Amino acid sequence: MSTHATEVRDSGARTVMPATGSPTAAVRSKEFHFPLSVEWIGERRVAAQVEGKPTIEITPPPVFRGTDPATWSPEDFFVAAAASCLAVTFTGLAARAGLSYSKLKVDAEGVAGMRTDGRFGFTRLLLRLEVETDPAEEAQARLLVERAEQTCLVSASLDLPVETLIEVKRPSAP
Repeated sequence: MSTHATEVRDSGARTVMPATGSPTAAVRSKEFHFPLSVEWIGERRVAAQVEGKPTIEITPPPVFRGTDPATWSPEDFFVAAAASCLAVTFTGLAARAGLSYSKLKVDAEGVAGMRTDGRFGFTRLLLRLEVETDPAEEAQARLLVERAEQTCLVSASLDLPVETLIEVKRPSAP
């Protein structure tokens, strides 16, 4: 039996597998961990904790019989994860490309309903990214937003359509 390693490319990730092809023996060249803890704090309220960061309280949204509409829900965080990932991915790409912009905003909406697999859950996300930049940089801004859309870790990890509208505008006159 051969003991060579085989490189497999899967969605851009490099995986080294032994010649046996055993997926349990796969070693990923880059792997990042994001540990957190969620603890029940009473009634229908939990607290999410990440070491070194403020604790965040979470409750169900009113539509699912939550009683505190002022507190973030898991559904809020799900939609916020995709929207904020798109925004921060763009800011990183823009910084590396030297693109200047005066405004960046992402409006988002998660749509939940009956899925094709018969389960109730999110069926799609709608993201609308607006960026203001000088007219001479509009094409580059649009290209960077498109690249951010393709490389956003959160959206790439979802098994649902993420629709992104891109609006590149000139800064408003003061």
